[in-house]
Amino acid sequence: MFSRRATCFAGLLAAAVVTWAQDWPQWRGPNRDGVVGVYSAPAVWPEKLKLKWKVNVGEGHSSPVMADGKIYLHTRQGEREVVSCLRPGTGEVIWQEAYAASYTVNPAAERHGKGVKSTPVVQAGRIYTMGIGGILSCFDAKTGKPQWRKEFGSPDFGTAMSPLVDRGLLIAHVGTGGHGALTAFDAETGSERWSWKGDGPAYASPIVVELGGTRQVVTQSQHNIVGVSEATGELLWHIPFNTAYDQNIVTPVLYRDTLIFSGLDNGVMAVRVLKRGSEWSTETVWQNKDVSMYMSSPVVSGDLLFGLSHHKRGQFFCLDPRNGTTLWTSEGREATNAAIVDAGTVLLLLTDNAELIVVKKSGKGFEPLRKYSVADSPTWAHPVVLNGGILIKDTTTLALWGTAGPTVAQVAQH
Repeated sequence: MFSRRATCFAGLLAAAVVTWAQDWPQWRGPNRDGVVGVYSAPAVWPEKLKLKWKVNVGEGHSSPVMADGKIYLHTRQGEREVVSCLRPGTGEVIWQEAYAASYTVNPAAERHGKGVKSTPVVQAGRIYTMGIGGILSCFDAKTGKPQWRKEFGSPDFGTAMSPLVDRGLLIAHVGTGGHGALTAFDAETGSERWSWKGDGPAYASPIVVELGGTRQVVTQSQHNIVGVSEATGELLWHIPFNTAYDQNIVTPVLYRDTLIFSGLDNGVMAVRVLKRGSEWSTETVWQNKDVSMYMSSPVVSGDLLFGLSHHKRGQFFCLDPRNGTTLWTSEGREATNAAIVDAGTVLLLLTDNAELIVVKKSGKGFEPLRKYSVADSPTWAHPVVLNGGILIKDTTTLALWGTAGPTVAQVAQH
């Protein structure tokens, strides 16, 4: 019996290959929440990951995306911004399209370089990109042929907002500090459908939620948190929200009927949006000052909220999103930033110092299972999780690291 089981286990190891899970077509995945929908995690994470391929793609911290079996990436090469389409199996370029994009980086953001920060979105056969200087473009996803382009300028530290596509609208907060507009464009033609000009853009990315019977765009702007009707662009509600140097960055998350927000030195809070008649209002459900997020966005998994606080020079934490109670915090000095992904039974934490940490998904404590070094330069972009592999973008390269091995389900069957 043991011999047969061991033989079967070895066969699973040999047969395990990188396969493409569901699409990861935009910032933070299918639902813009950092959650991998369909994923077979390894039963045991290997001591080392195997480098499948690594290619030079250009400068920037824009995350790769995956759609229709292809990888898409937006980077800078010299004084041009480049959109690339790659084969997942080899990293081979299928097509590339570039355009001139001169940019002078703010001295305060010099260490981040002048590469692209905004993550593309792929929808209905098109890819939409936002350059660091505010150039918004649409390309044919199959051929790379440009469809339309608009230029808007950018906030002080460069555009970091990642656009979204919903119900035929491309939604982006465009413009410069104090002179921008949260805008909906016709995704096919680029024509403007509506714009809300009540505040300039910050660095956070919007989400779309259904609250109070209304589909609305929620984001952090330069000085506020806002909810805007997706259909009309009407401002429904707002909460004044300020951080030092207007660095509102954190992507909101939805937990049941509450929205969760955070920002530099502002703690974490949950807000319920209310509608009485035609009037909209908000109420704070809870606040937590123990932890506070700066650039890293949180992930909700069941009744657990995971994030990276800027306290103690980078401290992972877990809160109860029902009441804001702190369940645990790590020791600190973990990272300046971390991209957090809910990958089924585990969390994947990719820190800016190129460390990928596999963590048990638990409300009882910080329990790392493995730590891997996955790049030679900073990693600010989100990883993309495949069945059997993980895409990692560092400052100038894109790599596929293999995690091949039997999954939890496969081990249970044998």
